[in-house]
Amino acid sequence: MQDAEAPISQRAVLEPLPIAADFDPAPAAEEYWSEERFSRGDTFASLLARLGVNQSDFDRLRRSSLSKAPLRGLTPGTTVQARVNGEGELQSLWYMVGRDRVMTLNREGGDFTASEQATQLTRREVMKSGEIRSSLFAATDAADVPDSVAIQIADIFAGDIDFHRDLRRGDRFSAIYETYYFNGRESRSGRVLATEFVNQNRTFRALWYPDSDGQSEGSYYTPEGKNLRKAFLRSPLEFSRISSGFGMRMHPIQRRWRAHTGVDYAAPRGTRVRATGDGVIGSIGSQGGYGNVVVMRHNGGITTWFAHLSGFARGLARGTRVSQGDVIGFVGQTGWATGPHLHYEFRINDRHRNPLTIALPASKPIGNDRLPAFLAYAQPYATRIELLGNSNIALLD
Repeated sequence: MQDAEAPISQRAVLEPLPIAADFDPAPAAEEYWSEERFSRGDTFASLLARLGVNQSDFDRLRRSSLSKAPLRGLTPGTTVQARVNGEGELQSLWYMVGRDRVMTLNREGGDFTASEQATQLTRREVMKSGEIRSSLFAATDAADVPDSVAIQIADIFAGDIDFHRDLRRGDRFSAIYETYYFNGRESRSGRVLATEFVNQNRTFRALWYPDSDGQSEGSYYTPEGKNLRKAFLRSPLEFSRISSGFGMRMHPIQRRWRAHTGVDYAAPRGTRVRATGDGVIGSIGSQGGYGNVVVMRHNGGITTWFAHLSGFARGLARGTRVSQGDVIGFVGQTGWATGPHLHYEFRINDRHRNPLTIALPASKPIGNDRLPAFLAYAQPYATRIELLGNSNIALLD
């Protein structure tokens, strides 16, 4: 038996909803932030392309009066952030210029404006530790510690540890250092506040303590108040390898055995050479087999010699006062040199001494009048650095 025919459904009638007069049915373009690092060989166009900015906005920038403004201070390694909508239209862009200034581009209608101004950075203290497998830089890279912090650690302990020869696999470091942020993004690292280095089972600790007149000047001390700053740095280069030590050697040009009265550091041409102690420029210029040479005079009848330089730091002349760590020249191959390197001599009353083994006097310790305040300041950092040295953590305060 045939089923009865099913009833035909009624068609639904939908009444239109009232729409406000100011409602825009097109959704707002989605916006997002992107971040890229300006690399060597980059152009502003290639950077904008990686940030997702469309060609028409780049052309608009190129034709505008700001065509050169975005490039000011934009050097390899600079981190750039941009806010771009779903159509690839640039809304804003910023990056740091120097230590505490920010360059900003903002869209205003169909044009862009640029401004550079000082900015307030947020300071945080970072705690990190690591273990030496091959070199200090490799260990700090593995622990995500900036190179500037690694260099500070090496400088702090330079009077006690020869980072060219003394490092061993299994040595450890810990550090508490400043990091500055802008808009929630890391901008730069700052000063090392406390650090520990364990070298061949010997433990060295250092804490930064400001001078009584403020935070800008100070020195590094042991937790007991002994000053770690030596009158002279062990090495005039931040990092290099010793190619010829102090003593007898076969002269590479004269091809005969003779005394080598200094230490040679192999390093690329242009590597910065630092003054190893406070002093005065005694002579500067070309001098026979030494090539381009700087001779510094220090207290106590001490002179230091820096030879085979490719050039000198600006502003140096006979009689110029120089502080420890100041750049005085650059590694080269002038004079009797078979390759780029620095020849460094340390003389006392014109007698050559081995700069790698001579005992270096320390600067003055914390005075008795400041010692109680120093100990109160140092105790929290000493506790944290000891905790960090016994663990393998990376923390943000």
